[in-house]
Amino acid sequence: MSIRIFVSRMAGIAVVLGCFVSNFLLSSACAQGQGTSPAKQSDPESFKDLERQVLQHRAIEAVIWGMPAVNRDLMYQAMLRETKGRDNQMLYWSRLLDWKNQTLTPNTDVIYLTPHFDTKEVGPVVMEIPPADGGSIVGTIMDAWQMPLEDVGPAGADQGKGGKYLFLPPGHNSKVPDGYIVLPSLTYKGYALLRSIRQSGSEADLAKAVEYGKRIKIYPLSQADHPSPTTYVDAAGVLYDATIPYDIRFFESLDRVIQHEPWLERDRALIDTLQTLGIEKGKPFDPDAEMVQTLNAAARLAQEYLDGRYHELVTNGPFALGSKWSFPASLGLVFKAAQEQFADPNFYPVENRGLLLSFIFFLPKRLGEGQFYLLAIEDKEGNPLNGSKTYRLNVPANAPIRQYWSATLYDRDSHALIREMSHAARSSQTPGLQVNADGSVDLYFGPTAPAGKESNWTPTDRQSEFEVLFRFYGPLPSLFEKTWVLPDIEPVK
Repeated sequence: MSIRIFVSRMAGIAVVLGCFVSNFLLSSACAQGQGTSPAKQSDPESFKDLERQVLQHRAIEAVIWGMPAVNRDLMYQAMLRETKGRDNQMLYWSRLLDWKNQTLTPNTDVIYLTPHFDTKEVGPVVMEIPPADGGSIVGTIMDAWQMPLEDVGPAGADQGKGGKYLFLPPGHNSKVPDGYIVLPSLTYKGYALLRSIRQSGSEADLAKAVEYGKRIKIYPLSQADHPSPTTYVDAAGVLYDATIPYDIRFFESLDRVIQHEPWLERDRALIDTLQTLGIEKGKPFDPDAEMVQTLNAAARLAQEYLDGRYHELVTNGPFALGSKWSFPASLGLVFKAAQEQFADPNFYPVENRGLLLSFIFFLPKRLGEGQFYLLAIEDKEGNPLNGSKTYRLNVPANAPIRQYWSATLYDRDSHALIREMSHAARSSQTPGLQVNADGSVDLYFGPTAPAGKESNWTPTDRQSEFEVLFRFYGPLPSLFEKTWVLPDIEPVK
């Protein structure tokens, strides 16, 4: 893996940057030697080749910059394409997720609800979160760029008391009624990533989590006196593919966002750049065959570059000294900047934001209060996690959590659940989970279960590499004080 990433990344960088350097040096030499401008010395074919490379470079930058908006739009399009769900309705899963939910690193131990809202036609929209009386919601409301507007539930603005969150469209200046948690948004569209937490792994508690989640309501503010019943659309069992397509489809998605949303002041420098790629507000995106070829090539290079950066960040960002479990500090800065709505005029982490949203699908407002995550792509010996091998992870006793922990496996390339697997995770709530005499738990990852360890085992695909995301729901201070440390994943020999 490390060789492949290094070679692919260097190849991508060489193609994009090397040609600029060589053309620049060639043009400079000609200008100095003959006293004429580079443009006059360039023949039409050379200039056309240079122009193509400039466009390719701009397209790579557009992929990285546009990742958060495209990520959200792909989930929205999957809803429109595969379900009957529409704007200002409640899309939900009536059971735990399986591999058919092809979003980026989802949690398979909670009940998901993902309402998409749009204030462009109906005006301000209300979402009611019920009080945490027998249930608990952990979640975040985001705009079309996945910038967090607010968290909800016990770790959110309502603090578990329940509340009415009011989403305002861009430029809204009318007086709003009292009694709402008011969230001005810079975009019309957005969505909420909501998780209804189970009290245990029992079927009864699963049903209660679904029932509690369906107490959430969403409706236009104009209907506040007599709101229409919320429409709930069940996506369980649907092949819901929102993985990132690194080809022309990425730019088609980006164009949809540009056409629907206002330009943000912080992004105005991209207006001209996108126009050269054929993306312009008020005009159809209709690239010719040559531009499609250029954009496809640029998207592939962007994927290689992001994959190389991902490997670098994860392997060089240990959470605890010497650990293979990672929470890169530079990605933590993205969370902080987003939480502050990118208010600092001297800090706009576009690249790390694009990288982060290439493998997750939300940004919380208060990271570390409702949930926290550690990521591993290598075993204790520093080798990539290989689906053809068997591994063990010992989870020490007294994990620093108020609710539960889980370890979920994803495909290393797509960052989605591994396809065709019977299950993707084991957690402290897994029925029949075997606990050692000292209170620790041994988890196993591999193509087949070790004898007698089926309840503690998660399957892998022999043909691919995988990654593991360890979740802490309701994390306690000892996690951040690092008095409790998660050991590395060890190969079983």
